[in-house]
Amino acid sequence: GNTFEDYLRILQSVPAKGAAAYMRVSSAANSSRLSLVEKGVCEAMQCKSQELVIREQGLYLVFCHLNFHFPNCSKSPIDLKMELLVNGRVDRQTLSTQCASETCRDKTFQTLLQLHLTPLKVEDRVSVTLNHPEFLNDVSLPNDNVLGVLRVPGPYSEGM
Repeated sequence: GNTFEDYLRILQSVPAKGAAAYMRVSSAANSSRLSLVEKGVCEAMQCKSQELVIREQGLYLVFCHLNFHFPNCSKSPIDLKMELLVNGRVDRQTLSTQCASETCRDKTFQTLLQLHLTPLKVEDRVSVTLNHPEFLNDVSLPNDNVLGVLRVPGPYSEGM
């Protein structure tokens, strides 16, 4: 359970009442910006190759879940930074340090999750960047790397 396909089935069974996107992401060649690689749910917004474009103004929950794989044990700490961008500007960021230690194993895994509740306007663009996209685990856990954007229903979404 709890794979990309499971969540996709759940989201597709919910009656469409607003804007939503739920896309699998992967690292792009020669870019720190992640690519949207699989169209999952894309309702009332435009899903481009590296960004989601908002079509309805409102309050949105933006979330990103990423898995990282460090194939070799590092002798020095590695700082992982994930940034949620709105219109090319950092709107929220997460920083995690992968530390080296004597108990370091040959292979190390790490997960980053970011949730962000923010007002968005029509034509706003949402994307994600990484400072070390080469560590994104899109081989053994490709379906667990996702970017989602959900419009929160309610009166507070209308008058922004």
